[in-house]
Amino acid sequence: MDLDALTQRALQIHHQYQSLNESRFGRGWTRDEIALGFMGDVGDLMKLVIAQNGVRDIPDSGAKLAHELADCLWSVLVLSQLYHVDLENAFTQTMNEIEAHITSQKRP
Repeated sequence: MDLDALTQRALQIHHQYQSLNESRFGRGWTRDEIALGFMGDVGDLMKLVIAQNGVRDIPDSGAKLAHELADCLWSVLVLSQLYHVDLENAFTQTMNEIEAHITSQKRP
């Protein structure tokens, strides 16, 4: 799947969550609440990273790590759309800037 296809799939799930939350709670999540959920996912991700490094005991941590990384990607894709960020362009530009910085720091 390419980035556009991943984004479209993430948005489909986002719309399903919005409908579910509207039926259950009378409204969908705001952008801020989605970002807060992302923060929670990053916290869960870090627990699994620690488990993968052998310092925390979480059964099936490898599969759970993959799941959590996918959750985090979902949040990034949805937030990029909600904030009108061209993620592909931003990623390319950012990587170019980082690469230029690394290159400038190398000693001859």
